[in-house]
Amino acid sequence: MVFTQNFSLEATRPSTAEIAALAAVLPPGTPVYLTAVPTVDPRAQIDAAAGLRKVGLEPVAHLAARRIASADQLYGLLSGLRAEADMKRLLVIGGDVDSTGPFADALALIQNGGLRQHGFEEIGIGGYPEGHPKIPLRRSEAALDQKIAAARAAGLRVFIVSQFSFLPERVVTWLKQLRACGIAVPVKVGMAGPASVAGLLRYAKRCGVSASLRGLMAGTGRGLIGQVAGFAGPDDILAALEAAGDLDASPHYFSFGGAVETARYACEAAAGRIAA
Repeated sequence: MVFTQNFSLEATRPSTAEIAALAAVLPPGTPVYLTAVPTVDPRAQIDAAAGLRKVGLEPVAHLAARRIASADQLYGLLSGLRAEADMKRLLVIGGDVDSTGPFADALALIQNGGLRQHGFEEIGIGGYPEGHPKIPLRRSEAALDQKIAAARAAGLRVFIVSQFSFLPERVVTWLKQLRACGIAVPVKVGMAGPASVAGLLRYAKRCGVSASLRGLMAGTGRGLIGQVAGFAGPDDILAALEAAGDLDASPHYFSFGGAVETARYACEAAAGRIAA
């Protein structure tokens, strides 16, 4: 599986020990995304990014527009990420909270956040194969076009990182629709790394992945629900994307079962040792 080799993964609060463990598993330069959660302050995000860079991995910070309290907070975070972690790539998302600061959504942050002026060169934006629970489909599609145009106007390269799904056919259909609509930027396809079925159910509910949740509860998906107990990975989605041909897509793993376990799975898939 050639396309599985260009993977990335997410880590929420990687400790020093976890960063060292990731470095022992992942190829040098692998992108590791640092999620934006309310319990992680900017200083902790900068420290984690610097730790990843130190061990030879590529840190990519999430910026959640609606969680940024002020321009000063944003500029302090951007300056720290550049100076201490040599970061040049960000994932810009809206954040599922009401805005209390200067940025109402991801588009506003791309347009007015000064990302290029702070030395960043590339951004990811969110995509939703199953739709967004709070955004109508047509608005979501238009928002992709707007954000891509805004990024390019700001001198930023742009790619899409999708929400995870458990439905291979939905993911492939969504990718083909993007390409048919003229959206040609690379796509990092979100998928849940190996985790317990109970954990996957919990995250599916939390993230509003309704179609996938129905599939889970119905027991569909050979690679996902092969066993009711134990762990399952995104084998079927990897196989479907490989079979779909060149859609300029690559895997982006959500580490619901732990970042290190997800890293091991990703490396096995990249080496062609996952039986889909």
